[in-house]
Amino acid sequence: MIKSPPRHARQSRFFVGILTTSIALLALSGCNNVTPSVNNQTIKQPNAAVTSAVQTVVGDYASAGYENRSQGYDWVGVMVRSAGNEQIDIKVRARSDIKKPTCQFDGTASLMGQDKAHGVIFQTKVNDSTAFFQFKDDILTIDSQDKYALNYFCSGGASLVGDYQKLEGDLSLN
Repeated sequence: MIKSPPRHARQSRFFVGILTTSIALLALSGCNNVTPSVNNQTIKQPNAAVTSAVQTVVGDYASAGYENRSQGYDWVGVMVRSAGNEQIDIKVRARSDIKKPTCQFDGTASLMGQDKAHGVIFQTKVNDSTAFFQFKDDILTIDSQDKYALNYFCSGGASLVGDYQKLEGDLSLN
């Protein structure tokens, strides 16, 4: 009769096998993180390509009062930057040189879709609602399912809802 090894010996071999397999898999998976080189010269890996939709909308936008800011008009500016392949960072700032700023918002929006009729549309969750950022013909339109959800970021009854014209250069915050 063949005697089987004690139970703890079987468990021990089992755990050694699992441990050995795990170490081998970790070692192999670590190879994917190595920067390739040729003749001891490092090759730069390309970053994930930003979609043309994101490239199209990046820039600074401003409300109608921006062009008359030197006469004291109030205005709101929107700075749109790439945040990845299909996302944008949005910063909304209002005039702050003469008085306390009326609006401020920081968020990240994801590409919802694009077509010729509607332009490029991004969306994000804001105060239990969805905010939409529509870019068409150098105009950014900010809107929401709940019109009051975007009032939270402004004072004096103002709202982020509205149209903003794309600027030729950078937004001047004063």
